[in-house]
Amino acid sequence: MPEGITTESLAHDIMEAIHDGVSKHHDMPFFEGDSSKYVKSQVNRLFGRDKPVHHLLGGGKSADLLLWRNKTMSAGALTGATIVWLIFEWLEYQFLTLASFVLFLGMIVQFVWSNASVFINQSQGGVPRLVLPEEYFVNIGRMVGVKVNRALDFLQDVSCGGDLKQFFLVVGALWAAAIIGTWCNFLTLIYIGFIAAHTLPVLYDQYEDEVDGFASNAIRQLQLNYRKLDTSVLSRIPKAASFRTKKWD
Repeated sequence: MPEGITTESLAHDIMEAIHDGVSKHHDMPFFEGDSSKYVKSQVNRLFGRDKPVHHLLGGGKSADLLLWRNKTMSAGALTGATIVWLIFEWLEYQFLTLASFVLFLGMIVQFVWSNASVFINQSQGGVPRLVLPEEYFVNIGRMVGVKVNRALDFLQDVSCGGDLKQFFLVVGALWAAAIIGTWCNFLTLIYIGFIAAHTLPVLYDQYEDEVDGFASNAIRQLQLNYRKLDTSVLSRIPKAASFRTKKWD
């Protein structure tokens, strides 16, 4: 046995090596019964998210509505949207006709109520009146204005930015939206989006592991195809800055 190494020190080193190996194995999730969490952490989440779906949807009642945490409210919203779509699409009611019909019924109800209150010795002040708060319309107008201005700023930045790749991508997206618009009218498109908003999040919340795995593979394949397109076609398109440089030269 070499000098400086005794039987006691050798045995001590072997016991420490065994102890370190056992402690490393105990750190693995298979010994703690949480292998599912370990496997789940290895899945690439969609859009790189690290928070639950409920938190990404804003939390609160709106997220509960989209994730069907309150089944009564979610079913009521979906049923109401379906009824509105059926009225305008299948029954072919026009908005002016429907609005006039609703106002007509409202006036009839108030007229009967106010005249009936005279016979039962009640004041006409008990007739309910519908008053919509002005702040509601102001907030809606402000929100719509902010969204529209952001969209216009983005489109103008793309048009004047000189990046031809981004320009062609945005033009292609608008062209695809125009093609989709020929397949159905605006109300049907909104209804399809409403249905998707009330079905896709809850399905993703239940099957997020399978969806994330499939989406990561699809995104990887799309990135590979885009690199091929960029190498063969897009990279050969000169930018606007190069045109200006050649012109001044």
